[in-house]
Amino acid sequence: MLRTHNCGELRESDEGKSVVLCGWVNSVREHGNVGFLDLRDRYGMTQIVLPEAKDARSLSPEDVLMVRGKVVKKPAPNKKLKTGSVEVHAESFSVLSRSDELPIDMGEDTTSSEETRLRYRFLDLRRNSMKERIIKRYRIIKAVRDFLDSEDFLEIETPMLTKSTPEGARDFLVPSRIKKGRFFALPQSPQMYKQILMIAGFDRYFQIARCFRDEDLRADRQLEFTQIDIEMSFVEEEDIMRLNEELVAYIWKNILGKHVKTPFRRMRYDEAIKDYGIDKPDLRLREKLFDVTGIFTLSEFKIFNSIAKRGLIKLLPVKAHFSKREISEFEGIVKSYGAKGLAWLSVKKEDGKRAVKGTLSKFVDAKELTELTGIEEGSFFFVGDTNRKVVNDSLGYLRNHLAALIGGHEDSFLWVTDFPLFETDAEGGITPTHHPFTSPLDEDIPLLEKDPLRVRSRAYDMVINGEEIAGGSIRIHDKDVQKRIFRLLGIDEKAAERKFGFLLNAFSYGAPPHGGIAYGLDRLVAMITESSSIRDVIAFPKNKRGTALMEDAPSSVDEKQLDELGIEIKNSDE
Repeated sequence: MLRTHNCGELRESDEGKSVVLCGWVNSVREHGNVGFLDLRDRYGMTQIVLPEAKDARSLSPEDVLMVRGKVVKKPAPNKKLKTGSVEVHAESFSVLSRSDELPIDMGEDTTSSEETRLRYRFLDLRRNSMKERIIKRYRIIKAVRDFLDSEDFLEIETPMLTKSTPEGARDFLVPSRIKKGRFFALPQSPQMYKQILMIAGFDRYFQIARCFRDEDLRADRQLEFTQIDIEMSFVEEEDIMRLNEELVAYIWKNILGKHVKTPFRRMRYDEAIKDYGIDKPDLRLREKLFDVTGIFTLSEFKIFNSIAKRGLIKLLPVKAHFSKREISEFEGIVKSYGAKGLAWLSVKKEDGKRAVKGTLSKFVDAKELTELTGIEEGSFFFVGDTNRKVVNDSLGYLRNHLAALIGGHEDSFLWVTDFPLFETDAEGGITPTHHPFTSPLDEDIPLLEKDPLRVRSRAYDMVINGEEIAGGSIRIHDKDVQKRIFRLLGIDEKAAERKFGFLLNAFSYGAPPHGGIAYGLDRLVAMITESSSIRDVIAFPKNKRGTALMEDAPSSVDEKQLDELGIEIKNSDE
């Protein structure tokens, strides 16, 4: 080893020791004829006193040094550093590597753009905030492994090169050189493999699984991402939910030092949509949405009067007051979900009298609203549209935004259950709400062919602070029911055999009842570290356009490689 200690290790008990430290120059400075520098590595930072001021002038931030010297107790400790009670008086030092002028701002409140940070990710990862996020990610994964190991789960790897199957997004295809014209696909999830493992008798499986989806990127989406994948046999929904509540409580205790109360609240999907607009409500805000369509049927407010006759109007009441600038921001939020605008009312009590302001102050009786909602004073936000989904989404996501602003510091944990098994696609056909292997509720199976959109599933989502952190279901283990689902989705027997034959074949040899869940690890880590983007908790993420800026990928390849694969490029962006 080139070093005897790391830069976060030395304490007063080490006073007088001869040590060797290695690390990066964090900063250099001079005081009189003496030079100082802070030497940094993954573990922390130690102040180094150099023999002469000229030594400091010869160094630049991010130079890599090896320093030999003695540990001396500081006359005035720096309480911000763990090593702040000591310093190392250098007897000699060597420059192991020089750094060029830095292309990014390395400060914790960096002014560099995200694009620049991603291009120079090896520098960005040296910043303490980034380093701590990556370390915490590892700690979370370790906590998951420790807990599931204690519950007798086996960690089993599944293939990265697999068969292309329809799972909701485009597959990443990998051409085969050995079998020209044939393709592997990168897994969108290990879904079918984990079901095969249940049929094979490995009744408790988990995996920290890499997943790939060639989809158009949105905020906080990556082409490749990581799941905590869990599957169990001979279980029902409550068994899976109970185990995962204990897992989350274990993570919160070991990573955040917080106690989580279990069991989590359960809420049916239809209840979530009715009361909160969306299927992932943030319960840190207590207020619900109210259907106020009837209030506007005879209103002089022409826009809502027209909507009331053929659409839906909902109200979000909040026990808080907001500035016009904030309300303008809220209007931007609802418009991003398709709403044409945001009407509002502010009710205050001033000198014992009710003061009413806002776009609807002349058209709505404030007393009627307070009786309906139980809120004596506060802000009342209205959205109306002929499209019910627009109303629910816009107010539901506004409500979640307000919950994050004013909902308090206690985390909100929730299970949403009884999702529809199917939903309509853009062409008016039906598509799985989750995936085609989700089991319908037993009592709804007779409705499969009669009224498929009324069929509920045995699916469940874990929602924490308004974010869907995990989702899962009890799976279909009956071959005949699985074939019925495929037929409803327009997948005939030949297509089902071609796409899913190996799974259907396995069902013929004794499949146990089974179910599972998958966590979005990146989103979980971002929540725990209070990061604004999942890109800040992934060591080497792609940017918003799906490009790896540091290594310049995707990139073109040699014609020879394409010839070996039997591939010709028809269109190119270059």
